[in-house]
Amino acid sequence: MTAYSDDSRKSIKQWAEDDRPREKLLLKGKAALSDAELIAILISSGNTTESAVELSRRILLSVSDNLVELSRMSVSDLMKFKGIGEAKAISITAALELGRRRRSAEVIERKRIFTSKDAFEYLYASMADLHYEQFWVLLLDQSNKVIRAVQVSDGGVAGTVADPKRIFKTAIERNAAAMILCHNHPSGQLKASDADLKLTKRLVQAGIMLDIRVVDHLIIGHDQYISLAEEGLM
Repeated sequence: MTAYSDDSRKSIKQWAEDDRPREKLLLKGKAALSDAELIAILISSGNTTESAVELSRRILLSVSDNLVELSRMSVSDLMKFKGIGEAKAISITAALELGRRRRSAEVIERKRIFTSKDAFEYLYASMADLHYEQFWVLLLDQSNKVIRAVQVSDGGVAGTVADPKRIFKTAIERNAAAMILCHNHPSGQLKASDADLKLTKRLVQAGIMLDIRVVDHLIIGHDQYISLAEEGLM
């Protein structure tokens, strides 16, 4: 059986300088750090049997090393790990929220929507971590510039109801020439339901009558999406 070094249980301050996350960041830059090392900087210390980095690795392992899944964990979820108290859990949650907001701020600068991926990037930050369904409409002008993203309904885990009258009232009030529909599936399932397809077709037909193009309908599941237009379902 392999004997592990006692160094693995030392506090960060006792590690060789090159192995300390803070010093490593200063010496080699932030890109050189793993996700676990970045989280270790946030929590500073581990517990009686794990270093901060080891504890961070175990937390990440619980969500299959997926930062999106980690961001869905509540403060109380994080506090279930030995060595993570309320202050540390809040630090992790706040850092992940800042990351989400940064991505949102970067997206806002991209005013024009040319592809389904552009629309996904624009809307993703608003819907990424929801545990229930929401329905949004991305309103565009004649040159595909974003006028506004509008949430038109809130739902439960199983679904949400989008009112066509409210959707087009919102579009008309803002002089939209086109729109992209979008809703999320909290389960992560990227498949359009019969209700999704029927609603999309109703809205496409209504848009023809009102001269407001319904360009696409995106379904977001966790950090992925499908485009009904690209799937030939519109």
